[in-house]
Amino acid sequence: MQFLNPIWFFALAALSIPVIIHLWNIRPGKTLKVGSISLITEASKSTKRSFKLLDILLLILRCLLLVLIAMLLAAPVWQKYVTAQKKGWVLIPQEIFKETYQQFKPAIDSLDKAGYEFHYFNKGFAKQDLKTILADPSLKDTATNTNYWGLVKQLESQVGDASFYLFTQNGIDHFKGSKPVVKLKALHWQTYTAKDSVAKWIDRAFITNNGAIKVTIGNSTPSATYFITQTIQGSGNNDVTVNVQNGQPLVNLKNTAQSVPVDTAALRIAIYTDKHQLDAGYLKAALSASVDFMGRKSVIKEYSSPEQIPAGQSWLFWLSEQPLKSDLLKNSKNIFQYEGGKVTEVTSWIDPGHIALAKMVNAPDAQEAVWQDGFGKQVLGLNGNTYHFYSRFNPLWNDLVWSDDFPKLMLKLLLDKGQSQPKGHERRILSNHQLQPEILSPSMPQPSFKTNQQADLSKYFWLLVVLLFIAERILSHKKSTNNG
Repeated sequence: MQFLNPIWFFALAALSIPVIIHLWNIRPGKTLKVGSISLITEASKSTKRSFKLLDILLLILRCLLLVLIAMLLAAPVWQKYVTAQKKGWVLIPQEIFKETYQQFKPAIDSLDKAGYEFHYFNKGFAKQDLKTILADPSLKDTATNTNYWGLVKQLESQVGDASFYLFTQNGIDHFKGSKPVVKLKALHWQTYTAKDSVAKWIDRAFITNNGAIKVTIGNSTPSATYFITQTIQGSGNNDVTVNVQNGQPLVNLKNTAQSVPVDTAALRIAIYTDKHQLDAGYLKAALSASVDFMGRKSVIKEYSSPEQIPAGQSWLFWLSEQPLKSDLLKNSKNIFQYEGGKVTEVTSWIDPGHIALAKMVNAPDAQEAVWQDGFGKQVLGLNGNTYHFYSRFNPLWNDLVWSDDFPKLMLKLLLDKGQSQPKGHERRILSNHQLQPEILSPSMPQPSFKTNQQADLSKYFWLLVVLLFIAERILSHKKSTNNG
């Protein structure tokens, strides 16, 4: 029991009043009847008072009455503490709600009955009513490439210490960037592999030097994504058919609706240099090896003057510290340029390939890193359609030109900036261990909290006050009658 206004306990000082009244009790004298007063001599007058406690029961009743009134004014309540389990959220991406719910229906239904809130696992984490969603007959799933790691980091500030259950797919295209580090104490993330777990598509097609069509076919499964090439002579083969529409050759993957135009243009590569003639020679040899391996019709030409470079270049390799002119930037699909700045001697390597690196120019961190040194600093950065190279194709700067990986790296650049892989075909997955974020605090049992329930006791105290008052009046009246 507690009191909301304990200051009223100062009223208990009033207990002194009935005590003083009962102590200050002057007993009346008694009259004695005698036969004769002749023998009584005159005595001095005296007064006698008695300070003895009489009617103790009446005193106790009156004191209790004052105590109860003081307690009643102090607002008595009964404080009852109840330990309750702290609930959390259930989250599912809106785009794949239907398939995800079917995968984990028993678990989701039991969490809903237990009082967990349902939220969409999308930006903003909108709260929804699960029964209303399930009753919607127009509910359909759509394609999505949402970055789940990014959303989990945002979720940290929304949920706090509460637990939450997350149900998603485990496709690798949903996990971009670095694995997040979060402070979530109760994360339960369950995943599944999408039903459509195998994909096959035409990645690119082009005319070779001998007039054939070379097609690159992509294949993706939960375990790997790989590419195979097929050379088509004539109308087609078992997997790919060739059609012509309005003079444009098209290749189709059998049993699919995908149609890809064949690139009939030559791959035009321009190399410009002013004082790096040696670098240009190494680069031209590597590019020649790369396009020969591709088998694509191509033209590689070196220029010593920017004005000589014609428009419409597929690639422009600018081996110079001079700034590029705006017209060259506009007329070239892809640009690879040397970056100027302070040159630093280093003892490191270039990845991929683990190629020795001796010199490089200080690079900013604002670009997408394509090649890095051994300390994670970018050696080749990508910004839009421009590659920024912070070293040189020179043996004094690195061992790149002597490496067998040099033509391979150039080939990868040429292919990656060709016809890009269509979105939606990636089927590789991450294991549950790989996709779980780093938890700063160890996982703890579902937290609980205490709530208090207050019951007002005033009515009971009023009842006691009335009963004591009645008892006090009865006893006091009885005393008066007896004394009368």
